[in-house]
Amino acid sequence: MTADPLDFTACAELVRRGDMPRFRAAMAAPVAARRVLLPLYAFNLQVARAPWVTKEAMIAEMRLQWWRDALAEIAAGGMVRRHEVVTPLAAVLDRTSAEELDELVLARRWDIYREPFEDEAAFRQHLDHTAGHLLRAAVRGLGGTPGAEIGDAGFALGLANWLRAVPALEAAGRVPLVDGRPEAVQALAQEGLDRLRAARRAGVAAEARPAMISLWQVEGVLRRAARDPRRVADGALEPSPFRDRLGLVITAVTGRW
Repeated sequence: MTADPLDFTACAELVRRGDMPRFRAAMAAPVAARRVLLPLYAFNLQVARAPWVTKEAMIAEMRLQWWRDALAEIAAGGMVRRHEVVTPLAAVLDRTSAEELDELVLARRWDIYREPFEDEAAFRQHLDHTAGHLLRAAVRGLGGTPGAEIGDAGFALGLANWLRAVPALEAAGRVPLVDGRPEAVQALAQEGLDRLRAARRAGVAAEARPAMISLWQVEGVLRRAARDPRRVADGALEPSPFRDRLGLVITAVTGRW
């Protein structure tokens, strides 16, 4: 099924309304790359929202299952349901990415319930299956081959976004961190910085660089958390608007993420 140009417009509008950082990153990418990034980001937004739009666990499970069924259709390579996000998404994903994004959907079941992560390994798997798999799918969709460097970058991106979300998750009755002590948070943020630097040293192919624009805020967020982990609970990890705009421009122009 061929995607209608209106589908891409719909994806862009969904991301603009619901995930402004990724919308800005996509719009800073070349036009051709946006046709890969916007369906992926719209999918991610719809799945991330699914557990929060209802207090009924069964309904939330059904919403996530709908996306799992859509991804199974894409992975099978046959007919895919007509939908403003699913249809353009099918043009972006190969079988591997569809199967990995199924793990992303499964990871979002954590948001339905109030149980904490079983252990540190479960927390890290959550970051990898959400931010990591989304970044891998973007790299593949752009023609790259994700390796260990994308796993490192995905960890740093997922951790930065997670630390920013801690106050909202706690307010919603969730337990977002396995160990919330300041020294543990500081060590986690420092690990994120170390893995970000390792990913930079390894580098990515030119065709994959538009996917990496979404990391433009990561170093600053993790630096602030590492310097003063109390800023995580206070929700004080955001950059100034000026530095944020400048950082995005520099990343888009130079390719340094």
